Amino acid sequence: MRQMILELAPVPQPTLDNFFPGRNGAALAALRAALRGEERALYLWGPAGAGKTHLLHAFVHGARAVGRRAAYAAAAQFEAAMPLDALAADDVDRLDIVGQLGAFDAYNAMQPLRGILVAAGDRPPVALPLREDLRTRIGSGLVVQVHPLTDEEKRAALVQHADARGLKLPEDVLSYLLSHHARDMGSLVALVEALDRYSLQTRRAVTLPLLREALRHPEDGP
Repeated sequence: MRQMILELAPVPQPTLDNFFPGRNGAALAALRAALRGEERALYLWGPAGAGKTHLLHAFVHGARAVGRRAAYAAAAQFEAAMPLDALAADDVDRLDIVGQLGAFDAYNAMQPLRGILVAAGDRPPVALPLREDLRTRIGSGLVVQVHPLTDEEKRAALVQHADARGLKLPEDVLSYLLSHHARDMGSLVALVEALDRYSLQTRRAVTLPLLREALRHPEDGP
């Protein structure tokens, strides 16, 4: 039985620099402005897989890099007692009443510190199923729609990432990745990095047969 020796590499630390923008240049520009203190409230909305969570983690990473007390909070995970200069609130469209109270308290706790709130959800702020006082605060600043990458944009992003690693991805490998595996960019990037490692380990060029071999599960046989 052939053992699958490919283990997916950890997804790289999300940063604004390793986010492939596609049509989302406005979202990147807004986050950079927030890190400079030019925006105190920013709301990103769009469908799952568009890159909102990457952008929120990248914002927290950037805020900490310049000495801000920053935290990422998914739905219902707010810690209002923690003094923060920056808060990235994900999935606000899914907040239950307890989560909404926590988010509201966290927002208010940041105000004396002139903190920065970046929130994300799947719909515009006016359509969020939240209590009115929280919904208006979330939508009080800049609102930017985040668009998912097209297949061609994903292809370009993978080529760019591979080029940065000195890796050449043949067209058939790219097509196979995009048609047979997870479509979110985090998983695709992790797969490319793992394939690069497997190629180096086996001292073989990256080809479609190598990719299929690397992904073969033990039960698939030799």
